[in-house]
Amino acid sequence: MGYEIERKFLVNGEYKSKAYKSFRIKQGYLSLSGVSVIRVRVKGEKAYITVKSALVEGKLKRHEWEYEIPVPDAEEMLELCEEGVIDKTRYLIKAGNHTFEVDEFYGENEGLLIAEVELEDEDEDFEKPKWLGAEVTGNVRYYNSFLSIHPFKSWSNL
Repeated sequence: MGYEIERKFLVNGEYKSKAYKSFRIKQGYLSLSGVSVIRVRVKGEKAYITVKSALVEGKLKRHEWEYEIPVPDAEEMLELCEEGVIDKTRYLIKAGNHTFEVDEFYGENEGLLIAEVELEDEDEDFEKPKWLGAEVTGNVRYYNSFLSIHPFKSWSNL
């Protein structure tokens, strides 16, 4: 069984010069239930389908299963996705023993920058780079599944 433990942060400084790799991601959601989400993603030259359980309040750990699929299949699935498809560039940045993934969003989510770090344990310590802003872990507004339905540009209406 797969698990994911991640923490999310806003980005408040220059980070691109520190990136060792970047790639474009397009992703959408085939299902957005209160219990789980089914995501399809084209990430660079590869594609994946992912099932994630909902995040339980007060917890960082949730179930996650991800499988590589053919890119043409993923592109067809993206046409079936609910609401808006997320379009972003992901930058990979090393900080101490961890890699931060910084997402720069486009389209209806343009202007939003979110950094994530995956951990092995909920209480694991990690180095916080200077460009890291406020923590938004657990705030549903900053999850891609929410952004696909309620884009960043519409937040003044929430």
